[in-house]
Amino acid sequence: MKLALISFLCSATAVSAADVPITQDELIRRTQELYDSLVSGNQAPWKKHFADDCMFADEKGHFFDKPKLIADITPLPTGYSGTIKIENAHSRIIGNTAVLSYDADETETIYAQNLKARYHITDTWLQRNGIWQIIASQAHRYYEDPAVGKADPKKFVKFTGTYELAPGQTRSVTDEGDKLFVERKGKKEELLPETSELFFRKGVEGRILFRYAADGKVDALIDRRNNEDVVWKKTR
Repeated sequence: MKLALISFLCSATAVSAADVPITQDELIRRTQELYDSLVSGNQAPWKKHFADDCMFADEKGHFFDKPKLIADITPLPTGYSGTIKIENAHSRIIGNTAVLSYDADETETIYAQNLKARYHITDTWLQRNGIWQIIASQAHRYYEDPAVGKADPKKFVKFTGTYELAPGQTRSVTDEGDKLFVERKGKKEELLPETSELFFRKGVEGRILFRYAADGKVDALIDRRNNEDVVWKKTR
């Protein structure tokens, strides 16, 4: 009877040690601890909360294993400071797996100049041997429109006209006072200036620019997306 009781207690202890529940609040606390350590370059939380066999993909598409990830945690240079705060967190916790998905709002100060960026990150936590660690992390950066620059309305006459991608596929560029517009299939959008010859559409990633021929006249509209160009030739 004693042997049976001892066996039962040992079994219960082993199960308990291997099954440690976790909450969303605790996941957020641990994740915030990671970000709070970045300014000083404190690697300890990253060593603690990331599994040895983890996968980490940042917003630029770079892939890190744990050694590369830890090596990347270094103090910010002199004159730099910043914070990253977790917002809008959601989680799914099932058994020994937890997924935490959240926004990370970053404020960075570089010699008294403030920069802001927003990211969305999804971390997968796995419990092994009673320890919760991140096994995979994926980040992407929210797109933000560039600052609006100053247009030169005197140049608009060069830009206005009809541009063709393929037979039957056209878009027109028109001006109204000091504003420039592009229209295709009834959808009209303002071309906001980043510079006097570089434009963007609100909420649309990419740039619109105009190509000059050897004679100095515009012969094409360039729709630049992720450093790749879609060329619309000017027809009139």
